[in-house]
Amino acid sequence: MLNIDLRKIYLFQPVEPAPDPANLPVGGDIYYECLDCTAVLNSVPHIKCACRCTNLAGGGGAMQIAKPDRVRVVRGKLK
Repeated sequence: MLNIDLRKIYLFQPVEPAPDPANLPVGGDIYYECLDCTAVLNSVPHIKCACRCTNLAGGGGAMQIAKPDRVRVVRGKLK
């Protein structure tokens, strides 16, 4: 797995109003920020990835979220 800090590449803005944790949006410009370890991952990861605390893990276009209530949905835009 790559260990890339996406904050160096993208500007992130929280999605407002905050979506329901039971129905989180997905998309190419939608990212999830783990509130436990502060990692940011794409909502549709094509390569295998996981945050340090393993709340977020995914690959192959799907993301698994262990604790959806500990995730902030953000929209990313290239700097």
